[in-house]
Amino acid sequence: MVAAAAGAGSEVLPARVQMATTLGFHIILACMGIAFPTVVLVAEFIGRRRSDETALLLARRWSQAMGVLVAVGAITGTVLSFEMGLLWPGLMRQYGAVLGLPFGVEGLFFFLEAIFTAIYLYGWRRLPGWAHFWTGVPIAVSGIGGAMSVVAVNSWMNQPGGFTEQAGRIVAVNPWQVFFNHAAAYEMPHMIIAAYMVTGFMVASVYAVGILRGRRNRYHYTGFAIPFVLAAALTPFQLLVGDTAARSIASDQPVKFASMEYVARTGSDVPEYIGGIFVNGRVYGGLKIPGMDSLLVGFSTDTRVVGWESVPAAERPPAPWLLHLAFNAMVGLGTLLLLTGLWALVVWWRHRRLPRQRLFWLLAVVGGPAAIAAMESGWVVTEVGRQPWVVYGLLTTADAATTSGGVVGTLSIIVALYAVLGAATIVILRTMARRWRSSETQQPTVPYGPPPGPPSQPLSKVGT
Repeated sequence: MVAAAAGAGSEVLPARVQMATTLGFHIILACMGIAFPTVVLVAEFIGRRRSDETALLLARRWSQAMGVLVAVGAITGTVLSFEMGLLWPGLMRQYGAVLGLPFGVEGLFFFLEAIFTAIYLYGWRRLPGWAHFWTGVPIAVSGIGGAMSVVAVNSWMNQPGGFTEQAGRIVAVNPWQVFFNHAAAYEMPHMIIAAYMVTGFMVASVYAVGILRGRRNRYHYTGFAIPFVLAAALTPFQLLVGDTAARSIASDQPVKFASMEYVARTGSDVPEYIGGIFVNGRVYGGLKIPGMDSLLVGFSTDTRVVGWESVPAAERPPAPWLLHLAFNAMVGLGTLLLLTGLWALVVWWRHRRLPRQRLFWLLAVVGGPAAIAAMESGWVVTEVGRQPWVVYGLLTTADAATTSGGVVGTLSIIVALYAVLGAATIVILRTMARRWRSSETQQPTVPYGPPPGPPSQPLSKVGT
């Protein structure tokens, strides 16, 4: 990969690293922006529907954390928008007329999300109970709409279409076909469900830590159950969507799929490898399952799977071992999360309670980082697997990258700034958590709220 980048231009590799760094950081915040509003709304809905003071308290506190994460996500998202033009001028010069629509729609959804986030935070104790709840719905809807818009761009880069090009210029664009391109059918649900899994398992893992530390009270169990149930319920659907996506990639981007699955030569009865490193035509350290790859692609071991030798070496993704291991990590971690959810479901079905075994709560703690790792691994597969193309089959990454110098310098600055930003975000959230724990017996605060009612006023009446 380094050699290829050096041959194409000295700025290609640092540009890719900078984009990967900023995207890898921002996508975690983007997941929270997409799904956390729904988690907050579920807590508020339960609180108002059942007059559950614990759920309302969680909703109030989570909304404060949501405000912090939306603000930080706005910063990192703005950096990414500038990078599209600064790092990849060839892409925007050639296909900016195509990509302008989904990016513009994403901007509208972001403004709606920001506006209603402010109304929701400011509306605690100022709006009637259910009126306040409904001001949060546009936040959740806007998060999903913004995610669809951004994924529309990425999926179009994997399966371009919906435009007419003459003499190297875009002369006509079909917005519908651009936005809902062929790859969007599986990329959009895959990303949105991933966002809900990352958010749900991550928030749940915080309360699982508290439970393991002895805070076995209704507040912590409710704080765990609401996001965990949402994420666990979506996990089986994510595996189904992922299975559909893999077969679509085998058809639409066969060389990417071949790199994901170590298929060097085209043939049938192709084996599946779990783990392992491909070196000089052999896989070392992997578990080989004969015929399984063909069976997964076409439901028959006779299914023909295209190998990466079908194209010249320059048109193959770099580092097949990275793609393969990232794909295995995504599937393996997703399966672990599925089993954790099934464990909770079985115990609830039989005993109407959560599991008491320490192993379950350890898995719940690991669930948050595992969901993030699975999501990041999926993006590695998507982005590295498309190489050497930035627009599949039409524009190479080398041709799209900037020819200006200084990318190594901006990369260094970005890494330093994001390290500070990430550390500051964690410190702020931990400070909020410590303040909440120290005031568990006091009147709950809300963001930007007027002075609370008298101490004797029931919590269910405050904010209604």
